[in-house]
Amino acid sequence: QVQLVESGGGSVLVGRSLRLSCQVSGYTSSTNYLAWFRQAPGKAREAVAAISRGGGRKNYADSVKGRFTISQDGAKNTMYLQMNSLKSEDTAMYYCAAGAVVNDQWALNPGSYTHWGQGTQVTVSS
Repeated sequence: QVQLVESGGGSVLVGRSLRLSCQVSGYTSSTNYLAWFRQAPGKAREAVAAISRGGGRKNYADSVKGRFTISQDGAKNTMYLQMNSLKSEDTAMYYCAAGAVVNDQWALNPGSYTHWGQGTQVTVSS
């Protein structure tokens, strides 16, 4: 079993930065991709970014490209999402996920992920 625990969420002003962390543990050999998703009230869950466990491939949603950076520290078993130039529309519950992704084209598809964290709230205000 894979366990994921998010942290780092909070309330920030528009234009500021925030870094989310996801501690990964358990039988991680069963997964090859890690990802961040988010869900705002009344909206469907949407992909933010994904990264292969080896770090060789990264995928970003168009809405965050150029502002967010996904990374991981294998030694610490931790995945990060550095969020810069935050906008009010970035407000959402952010979830980290792990899955076995066969094709990179499915890296941002929530259906590719079988393990999910509990979420951490990010609120961006003006």
